[in-house]
Amino acid sequence: MRDETAAAAPSRIQIGAAPHQPPTPLPGRERRRPAYAALDLGTNNCRLLIAEPTFNGFRVIDAFSRIVRLGEGLGTSDRLNEAAIERTVEALRICRTKMQTRGVQRAKIIATEACRLAVNGAAFVERVRRGVGLDLEIVDRQTEAYLAVTGCAALADPLAESVVIFDIGGGSTEIAWLDGAAANPSTDPTLRIRAWDSLPVGVVTLAERHGGAEVTRRMFEGMVEEVAAKLAPFALRAAAAATAPHFHLLGTSGTVTTIAAMHLRLARYERRRVDGLWMADAAVTTAIDDLLDTRLEQRADNPCIGRDRADLVLAGCAILEAIRRAFPSERLRIADRGLREGLLMNMMREDGVWTRKAVR
Repeated sequence: MRDETAAAAPSRIQIGAAPHQPPTPLPGRERRRPAYAALDLGTNNCRLLIAEPTFNGFRVIDAFSRIVRLGEGLGTSDRLNEAAIERTVEALRICRTKMQTRGVQRAKIIATEACRLAVNGAAFVERVRRGVGLDLEIVDRQTEAYLAVTGCAALADPLAESVVIFDIGGGSTEIAWLDGAAANPSTDPTLRIRAWDSLPVGVVTLAERHGGAEVTRRMFEGMVEEVAAKLAPFALRAAAAATAPHFHLLGTSGTVTTIAAMHLRLARYERRRVDGLWMADAAVTTAIDDLLDTRLEQRADNPCIGRDRADLVLAGCAILEAIRRAFPSERLRIADRGLREGLLMNMMREDGVWTRKAVR
């Protein structure tokens, strides 16, 4: 792969245009409605959504997702390694091309735990800026937690007086306790947050410490115990959450969507069937038990898991199990949405797109 810093710097993607001011469009085809882009660069995945506003939300017009494992090795080291950086830079180039092709007028591009932890995280951001033309913003843990809430809160049961939302990532896990919409009808769900935390543990870092290829039940319990210890301070602050009427858990991540796909016995992953699915507590237990009974090759051959995630999914199940034990609930709602949707909602809300008569 060519040296990024030696290449001529490409034109840069504009991000963070001021609210209520028309941003300068990028090269690309003209669109009747403004196109927005949200890019979430996590410890494991690089994900992009491009959308245009509709009357009361947005419509996705393009998307991209690739497992890059940017945080590979961070469980035992403090640096992003060169192979991971090169994989990630290549994925970001694809994202930039998609944004140009779609004529994106405003974008928000964030990096999370891997770049927060790595001593060369800032150098990586500068390399991306110079070599790819994207301005990555390393967001703090509170911002990440609030974005997860913004992206998922619409799936909360309107009758629930209390909800715990969580996002299991590659390097960290965000969790928040929300009042129900009936108790606090604010249109901004972050105003309903009563407590939040960002646990410094995710599927990549946990699997690297404990092993993810062949996981015994004893190894699994060791992972659950590690997560439970990190979760304990939040569980203490949010102890009353699970006692509220109609309480439920609401989760987003590859872990929970995989469990949903296993429960539905899907031959291939179908987002429309997974996003918004309600699962009974016993069904979640069965899905985790079934995964614990599989070998690495079986998980890799499952099209809803794949080779890139086969060694990570049981670490994710351990994080989920620790959350379930801390907050017992008869039901879990599955979200195939998260930070990117939160970024899009925030940008469109700031720009006042839903108050404009032009949006139909």
